[in-house]
Amino acid sequence: MGHFSRMIETLQGYFLIATPQMPDPRFAGKVIYLCAHNEDGAMGLVVNEPISEVSLADVFTSADIPLPPGPMPTVYLGGPVEVANAFFLYSSEYRTENFLEVSKTVHLTSDPQLLYDLAAGQGPQNLLVAVGYSGWGPGQLETELTVDGWLTLPADDDIIFHTPDRLRWQKAAQRHGIDITLFGDVVGSA
Repeated sequence: MGHFSRMIETLQGYFLIATPQMPDPRFAGKVIYLCAHNEDGAMGLVVNEPISEVSLADVFTSADIPLPPGPMPTVYLGGPVEVANAFFLYSSEYRTENFLEVSKTVHLTSDPQLLYDLAAGQGPQNLLVAVGYSGWGPGQLETELTVDGWLTLPADDDIIFHTPDRLRWQKAAQRHGIDITLFGDVVGSA
């Protein structure tokens, strides 16, 4: 019996892209980058919901860390869980002690050391800052994926770090030749 859970094919490092059929309005038009997915459940960050009310400067100030020079990256709403906490997705050339290796090129941490390094001009080349995350209990994501609503595709770092927010939803699917705006239209019209 113990081997059964190993059969879950992990979607860690994948995008969950909401299709136009997404029943949950909170996730309509969203792209979630899955950072962890195993028998204990799944955790991911929405990468295309910028928040104007919270700035990275606020995060620095609340942690009592001096502000780095230059423009600050946007802060995103990563999901409805733990919205008081900041999560950092960053390119793996940057090293910090506590991190999760999501893929060879992208790591995740909530270690404030990253903010200190940013302030010192020694942060990662690529960074996405999110407050809150999206979480699923054991088996919950698998169940949701059987319902029309999510498209799962291998993630692309370029979408996470270098694509304008409003284009991320379409581009994440376009990379794989899918027009997400038309996705599902064929269903039920035969």
